[in-house]
Amino acid sequence: MNKSKRTAKKKTNSSHKKPPNKPRPKTKLAAPHTETQYLARPEKFKETWDRVLAAISKMRREKISLTQASRDAGTSPRTVTKWANTALQKRKNGKYAAKTSDNLLRLVMIPTPEGTRDIAVRGSKQVTLLAEYWNALHRYLQTGDVSQLKEFRGKHIKDANGVDVPLLVDLSALNRMGSAGVLSFESLYARSA
Repeated sequence: MNKSKRTAKKKTNSSHKKPPNKPRPKTKLAAPHTETQYLARPEKFKETWDRVLAAISKMRREKISLTQASRDAGTSPRTVTKWANTALQKRKNGKYAAKTSDNLLRLVMIPTPEGTRDIAVRGSKQVTLLAEYWNALHRYLQTGDVSQLKEFRGKHIKDANGVDVPLLVDLSALNRMGSAGVLSFESLYARSA
């Protein structure tokens, strides 16, 4: 083989070489923003998400560190900052604190005339309003005191899709559901970690 054929052969072989492997960028998984996104995730993620929410709530409620809240919730500070960084703020000393409110997705239970139903809400303020409603509802069922429950007439919870879900204050429906045991529960949240 002469030299010109060898160089021609080399040129054709070099054009068929694979490009060097480039590391693929990791696709960043975002926190769920809708009930559909949450329900589409694997069970392991749902458990992690519930623990992250528990840690954020504990930080806010008890004014404890991210490390302590994460440990108490059964997760790591790194996992909490990964999934709920929008609910945290880094202080000048480098430590994290929970913001006064957040916009994270939560699945909660709400009473309806047909019984309790799970809805997805975005934000700690919505959950706080719902918790106050449940407290007033339980006070009514236990003592018959309707004064706190009256404050929720005409109020609603906005679900994750922006739909207003009215808070049930119809005493006859609440009495019927209370007698049937439908309104007793251990947690406001639809799932527990």
